[in-house]
Amino acid sequence: MSGKKPSITFKYIFTYDYNPVYVNGAHGGISPRGEIIANFYLERTPLPNELVHDITQEGAISPEPSRTDPDNLGGTLVRYISNGIVLNYQNARELHAWLGDKVAELERLMQARASAEQQPAQS
Repeated sequence: MSGKKPSITFKYIFTYDYNPVYVNGAHGGISPRGEIIANFYLERTPLPNELVHDITQEGAISPEPSRTDPDNLGGTLVRYISNGIVLNYQNARELHAWLGDKVAELERLMQARASAEQQPAQS
C-alpha cells in the first residue's frame, strides 16, 4: 500500500476575453426552478447624453461645454448590469461559506493593519 491519499487537481483555464468587473451591488431572487439568481451591477449617476465643446482659436477644447442631459438626470441612478450568476442550493451554500471565509480573512488583515498603524514608531 502506497499510503498516498487520493487527490484531484483542478486546472484553471481563462478565456482570451476574461475580464473581471467591479460590482457594488446585486439584485435577484429565487427562480421558478428553485435556483438563486444574482445579477451584479455597478451603480452610478447617469452621464449626459451629449457634451459639445467649442474649439478655441488656438485649436484647444474649451473648458465649458454645452450639454444635453437625460430627463430627470438629478433624480436618477443607473444600475449597469454586465453579468449575473445562477446557483443551485448546494453551490450557493458553498459560495456563501467561501465568501464568509474571505470576509473573515479580510477583517483580520484590516485589524492587523490598524494595529500596526497605532503602534508608536520604533527608534
